[in-house]
Amino acid sequence: MRAPLEELWRRTQDPSEHSRWDLRFTDIEYLPRAEGQPQRFVYRTRIGFGLAIEGEGETVGERPPGESGGSSALRFWSDDPRSLIREGSGYWRYQPREDGILFLTRYDYRVRFGAPGRLLDQLLFRPLIGWATAWSFDRLRLWIERGVEPERTAPWKLLGAVGGRRPWPGARRCRRTPSQRGAS
Repeated sequence: MRAPLEELWRRTQDPSEHSRWDLRFTDIEYLPRAEGQPQRFVYRTRIGFGLAIEGEGETVGERPPGESGGSSALRFWSDDPRSLIREGSGYWRYQPREDGILFLTRYDYRVRFGAPGRLLDQLLFRPLIGWATAWSFDRLRLWIERGVEPERTAPWKLLGAVGGRRPWPGARRCRRTPSQRGAS
């Protein structure tokens, strides 16, 4: 992304800004933090029909932005019986490059519901959440690089824009597998 590292950090670490661009979350709220304790948060995702799934998480490591970049790591879980995700962890890494910031993520999670849950995850949910992650990262890029407010690129607004010339997020612009170091 072509942006100052500090701006990218703020838009990804501030819960009110994060929930604006990330399709995976409707709301993210920090919980009160005791001195010396990890920052905990609650997340919600509306899934339609008036239903929402809730979960919690906490920051488990953070290296604020500097000349060599920055990173943040978290773990998350949900006790919501409707959530396919039981628990997981992930990180964001911010690597300065000549042409901007390489913004990377990696996450994994365990599912509930036994073998049916694992099958649903493998066939539908994991590909969908991977697409939503990539689409959201491109939505963030458009906001930072071009000033396109995330609310203007909400998924339901895309229906009226088919064939339009507006800058719309595209998951295809984001690499979804790690690069192979040393591969030609």
